[in-house]
Amino acid sequence: MKRLFTEMKNRLEKGEDLVFVSVVASSGSTPRGAGARMLVGREGRIYGTIGGGMVEHRSIALAIEAVQTQSSLMKKFTLKKNEVEDLGMVCGGDVTIYFRFMRGGDASMISLCNTVLEQFKEQKTTWLITELTDSSEGEIGLYSEKLGFFGKLEPYATENISGQSCVFENKGRKYYAEQLLTAGYVYVFGGGHVSQELVPVLSHLDFRCIVFEDRPEFATRELFPEAYDIKLVDLENVREMEQVSSTDYIVVLTRGHRFDQIIEEQALRTPAAYIGVIGSSHKKAAVEKNIMEHGFTREDLDRVTAPIGLMNIKAETPAEIAISIAGQLIAFRAGAGIVS
Repeated sequence: MKRLFTEMKNRLEKGEDLVFVSVVASSGSTPRGAGARMLVGREGRIYGTIGGGMVEHRSIALAIEAVQTQSSLMKKFTLKKNEVEDLGMVCGGDVTIYFRFMRGGDASMISLCNTVLEQFKEQKTTWLITELTDSSEGEIGLYSEKLGFFGKLEPYATENISGQSCVFENKGRKYYAEQLLTAGYVYVFGGGHVSQELVPVLSHLDFRCIVFEDRPEFATRELFPEAYDIKLVDLENVREMEQVSSTDYIVVLTRGHRFDQIIEEQALRTPAAYIGVIGSSHKKAAVEKNIMEHGFTREDLDRVTAPIGLMNIKAETPAEIAISIAGQLIAFRAGAGIVS
């Protein structure tokens, strides 16, 4: 997401006309649901995807045409056999896509891109709100609790903005609200092999990772170029735990059982939404016994996911374990709870 808006900003500043392609609604079995995004220029796709296949192929062609005609449009694809909009695909369902034309050099759109990128740094839940209209001058802007309404937008009742994406009406005009950013950091404790594989994967998925290590050689930007931040700390007393909020994730991947237990106890004193600890079921039982002796309850320990990650994929290597953890965090962020 960050790269998409960086590309958008850079190209608009160069004077390039663009079309922002968004899936605004879907039903049945479709390649991607609402919230999938793609940026298209005069020569074709620049960044992002709405699921590939014929829908994306047709959408790129329509977007190029929209760049040439300097117009916005809505298009519904029906992925069902023998129907008018049949695309010859196996999956069945409907997908509605909005093509928003953006004029090169548009100061308001460049300002919007800059504000989105600032929101990444601020770590605030933010929605992009787009008027669904054929006009290239339709309203578009942002909403967050800190910003309020920003850009070409009239203030709306915030109850219209719910979940990760929704379509709503205001004064007879239709709008699409999509959640661009979700508040929350992933606190990754330990800078070893699994963390080195995990952080780039999570960063690519728009999780903001902060790595905590007590060994200087493992707390470097060279090892974690994609990390939001890297902290060299005393693992026995991590002061940053005081900053953990109910939207944050804690992933415990330290170099041994002792430090895992130390971090787990500190994590249990926070309101973190998710706490995951690496290790075997045998290790889990031993650590839980020790932690309960320190005054924690079974209810406290039920907050911890251990072993961390998706067990059914039989991950063994650091890279495989990283994928299993990432899969679990994706499911949790999407509201599916703990999937193991």
